[in-house]
Amino acid sequence: MSLNSNDLYRLEILTKVKEKCLKQSKAARFLRISTRQVRRLLRRLRNEGAKGIISKKVGSPGNRRLPQEKIDSILDFFKQPDHYDFGPTLAHEYITEMGAPEISTSFVRSVMIQNDLWHSKKARELKVHELRPRRSRIGELIQLDGSEHDWFEGRGERCTLLVFIDDATSETLHLKFVKSENTFDYFEATREYIEKHGRPETFYPDRHSVFRVNHKNALSGDGRTQFSRALEELGIELICANSPQAKGRVERRNRDFQNRLIKAMRIAKICNIEAANAFLPSFLGKFNHQFAKAPKDSHNAHRPLLPTQNLDKIFCLKEKRRLSKNLTLQYNNVIYQIIADRREYTLRKAEVTILETKAGIVTIEHQGRSLTAVPYHKMQARAEVISGKELLHALTSRQEQRKRYKPDRRHPWKSNKRGYSTKQPELAYSY
Repeated sequence: MSLNSNDLYRLEILTKVKEKCLKQSKAARFLRISTRQVRRLLRRLRNEGAKGIISKKVGSPGNRRLPQEKIDSILDFFKQPDHYDFGPTLAHEYITEMGAPEISTSFVRSVMIQNDLWHSKKARELKVHELRPRRSRIGELIQLDGSEHDWFEGRGERCTLLVFIDDATSETLHLKFVKSENTFDYFEATREYIEKHGRPETFYPDRHSVFRVNHKNALSGDGRTQFSRALEELGIELICANSPQAKGRVERRNRDFQNRLIKAMRIAKICNIEAANAFLPSFLGKFNHQFAKAPKDSHNAHRPLLPTQNLDKIFCLKEKRRLSKNLTLQYNNVIYQIIADRREYTLRKAEVTILETKAGIVTIEHQGRSLTAVPYHKMQARAEVISGKELLHALTSRQEQRKRYKPDRRHPWKSNKRGYSTKQPELAYSY
């Protein structure tokens, strides 16, 4: 055994005592031990030499060593294939629920570090952001975001989780798995939220093209997206955050879901969007019970729907068109003809509203009254503009729909110059 710095210091002090250069009482004060212990060390120094200074506890098991029974229960948990990437806190929760011996989170962390099952994150350079106080009432500000991720870990297709989190309580009020971030999926998720909780005062999403027009010099439209128009009809304010840090609560919640929700769905063997949406209510109840906070003001800021607010007509695509002299209009490269009677003839040059549902059903209204229209002529469609967040889903779906072309047996590619097939016909022989 080698001497460490403390042992060398002890050896220096005890050598001076042995040479009568230092009294035992002063040596005890320097070493912060009793004079009786000084005499013991001097005796070991004379009998064993410098090795006698080393503590007898070196190399023996410590009194605070981890019990092997508890260590085995933690290691058995990580031997299961579904638990390979659990962190210390989440692993402690699951181990405790499974009825394991009473342990602490720090105990689980130390075992994971010793067995190379977990490594702490490196310290990151912190950026100073001005703190924004929480809103005081539930429903006063709802942070909204979509998290595109491999939620099923290869067991199913990649998808997006739409998250609605209350700023006052950090309570996740609604979750929904969709294929991508698009207007109709946000319509459907927001409608489910309003039918369950009511109309909040403000929605606080990012600057995605679903929520705001990002083209500064847009030549058409009224400067609103379909989603912002729907919120305006519902009396809900829309504020778009300028940075991810501004809506940090929902961003951190996405991180928590990518840790906890993924592992819970892995254990439940969930591999598609339908099963995941059915699983969310049970998961969300337990999650909110653990992480939600009490608001400063107990008053609920959600408001009920007004009798004039029809969600079927609000959560759909709306466009304005002006009828021609022949009572025709163009929408999505299709010319529609209004079926005219004496009353409809007065609608020449009138402005009408076109409503389109997710199923592609188109209706035309004038001052709240539906008009009878039939598609007359379909024009050549222009190239479709797809946002960056929907690009991956669009490419995947088009690759699945694309089929390899197989030419016919009589195709010119499979024939010689005279037009006859180069493939020899099968002959039937009779014996």
